[in-house]
Amino acid sequence: MEVILPFLIGILFTSSLYLILHRHFFKLILGLILFGLATNLFLFVIGRLTRGGSAIIPKTEDMAVEPFADPVPQALLLTAIVIGFGIQAFSIVLIKRVYQSFGTNDLDDMNTTDQIEEKE
Repeated sequence: MEVILPFLIGILFTSSLYLILHRHFFKLILGLILFGLATNLFLFVIGRLTRGGSAIIPKTEDMAVEPFADPVPQALLLTAIVIGFGIQAFSIVLIKRVYQSFGTNDLDDMNTTDQIEEKE
């Protein structure tokens, strides 16, 4: 399993970059979502899994006893998940607004700087 995860993370990063470089808004958002997922998985793998241990120091000890889990990657991962949800929500609202204004999701069709009158 530890050999498969780096390849899976690499595939997620490459597919997300491929989708981000497309000229279509929907594929751009899918790429951003995959990029966040790959980053979270990367942080999870870097933090290493430790089974049978926690980051809590027992009352009988002055320091944590091996094996213990590192709490920093876990905190970073939770923060990254929350920020990722915020970015995804903003991106979805942005796509909806752009589609309402321009009538298209393709970035090539949005090359004008003129104001578009809103439909009533």
